[in-house]
Amino acid sequence: MSKLALIIKREFIAKVRNKSFIVMTFLSPLLFVGIGVFVGYLSTMKAELKTIAIHDETGRFVNEFKTNAEYKYVNLSQVDLRTLKDSIVKESYEGLLIIPNTTDNTKLQRGIQYVSNDSPSVSFLGDLEDVIAKKITSENFQKVGLDTLAIKNAKADVSIKLEKATGEEALKGFNEIKIAVGGAFGYLIMMFIVLYGNMVMRSVIEEKTSRIIEVIISSVKPFQLMMGKIIGTSLAGILQFMIWAILGLTAMFVVSSMLGVQMGATSGAQAQAIQAAQSTSGSQIQMYIKELWNLPIATILISFVIYFIGGYFLYSSFYASIGAAVDNETDSQQFLLPIIMPLILGVYIGFFTVINDPHGTVATVFSFIPLTSPIVMMMRIPFGVPLWQIVLSMAILFATFFAVVWFAAKIYRVGILMYGKKPTWRELIKWLRY
Repeated sequence: MSKLALIIKREFIAKVRNKSFIVMTFLSPLLFVGIGVFVGYLSTMKAELKTIAIHDETGRFVNEFKTNAEYKYVNLSQVDLRTLKDSIVKESYEGLLIIPNTTDNTKLQRGIQYVSNDSPSVSFLGDLEDVIAKKITSENFQKVGLDTLAIKNAKADVSIKLEKATGEEALKGFNEIKIAVGGAFGYLIMMFIVLYGNMVMRSVIEEKTSRIIEVIISSVKPFQLMMGKIIGTSLAGILQFMIWAILGLTAMFVVSSMLGVQMGATSGAQAQAIQAAQSTSGSQIQMYIKELWNLPIATILISFVIYFIGGYFLYSSFYASIGAAVDNETDSQQFLLPIIMPLILGVYIGFFTVINDPHGTVATVFSFIPLTSPIVMMMRIPFGVPLWQIVLSMAILFATFFAVVWFAAKIYRVGILMYGKKPTWRELIKWLRY
């Protein structure tokens, strides 16, 4: 067996035998599900009911405010205003809405006040303004002799029906689901590039500080050692992803079976049945799951593995060279920010451009730039990307990796035996010339 293969085997076994690796492989999916359930539970919890005092000197608006699950409106128009303000200071009420006594609606619109100890939310203020504005608007209509009921009945309620070019009905909000799917895979790539890249860097630093590296490089070349660490750790990551993919697909298959949704193409009778029952919430869930199965799942999973490998190889080359250049993790911090920034940029580009224009210039360009392509392209694939773009993006990514690893090997070769000196960017550039 070659020396490189031995190093790969050693690194792979060391990672997969680690207790934290085994625990997190099976615990992480449960943690993600648990966090999702917990966030959903928190969103359903009712907030504490807040009491809003209303001092309406006109008597025209107080009955327009309806108590809901969050706010309770109390009519205190007969109470002295100074007393009410003192109650706000003592926190007897959440806030006080003051509507002055005037018949001039123009002055009234600019004279309303809301008194509270804490700044209210923008949405709450917007609701108050809407209630008052509707009442004033209705009164203005009546003054000029307009029939408010006729105006209300004349208002149009437009609901655009979405349909695919094939004639099938499309679902509203499915683009958000696509960006969520692509964003999840893109974020996983970013997270595990950072996670496994740091593992490579720590492994190099540990062997360097313990002086084991001096014994190891007497038998292997520094380039072989660096590549062995990168490949061995990546294989452990791929194994972890495969386990998660199997668990995820199994869970999706179980949920689909429970809801009676067939995977793959559906028969005409089934499509008609789904369309006929579309008005119910259950059928809506069925249609969303059906659309999820119609996504290019194979392309997404295969691309995910390839982009993870390419992105991991590219960034791990940087991590390995940094680990060889420094003596401890503290010294490595000055070099990590330029590595992490392109990953963060990829996430922002994905979420702020792909969802609005997945095939636009910005999204397309950044899906070819190797430092951001693993994230941005993964976010674009659920929207349907031509195969040639995916292949070209992957080719550029791996070509860049081979170029970067050549430069990283130079830094690794020199830095692996450097001790006691904190390197600078100028010294790293000088090592590239050796």
